[in-house]
Amino acid sequence: MELIREKLVLPNGGKKLLLHSCCAPCSGEVMEAISASGIEYTIFFYNPNIHPKKEYEIRKNENIRFAEKLGIPIVDADYDVDNWYERAKGMEYEPERGKRCTMCFDMRFERTALYAYEHGFDTITSSLGISRWKNFDQINDSGLRAVAPYEGLTYWTHNWRKKGGSARMLEISKREHFYMQEYCGCAYSLRDTNQWRLANGRERIQIGVKFYGVDDNDNDKQ
Repeated sequence: MELIREKLVLPNGGKKLLLHSCCAPCSGEVMEAISASGIEYTIFFYNPNIHPKKEYEIRKNENIRFAEKLGIPIVDADYDVDNWYERAKGMEYEPERGKRCTMCFDMRFERTALYAYEHGFDTITSSLGISRWKNFDQINDSGLRAVAPYEGLTYWTHNWRKKGGSARMLEISKREHFYMQEYCGCAYSLRDTNQWRLANGRERIQIGVKFYGVDDNDNDKQ
């Protein structure tokens, strides 16, 4: 049966969208929904938080693969990881959804907003909000702060989880056999997730080995 989607419209009469993408599993449903509505958009991959570099390259290449399949342009931004660690100083033991995550969202959205402003985009949004592991309001607050300095630039606060979005995210991930990341992305998330796994009798995370639709456990963190 053909999927009947909601017709999406950019806010404030927007015509050109820059979509910050954190990974293919989170952005797959977002990309298909935007494409189905005929909105002109480009992917912006800027995620200097992801650790280690091997994990970063896998996540980026999966996103590039899917963007090319849909015929969507993708901007491969810098992996300025040293800048990210500098901004994270003093927040190494903050919990997820805490102020370190706010810093991380701010950093990524600030770069997204700057690129959008300099390259003629009137709207930005992010695939981050579709993940059940993220605080939706925390993400939107960062997005709204990021666009505030730029006249004519809007952050789109659309809730991608609703109307079956979260379920379709997993369906697309399985269909496309996306790489299955098992922690949020940063070194501190990897540390904390491994500590939890070991305390609960599970093995440490192995980078680059799990893919949706291949492994039976599709409930790990993303």
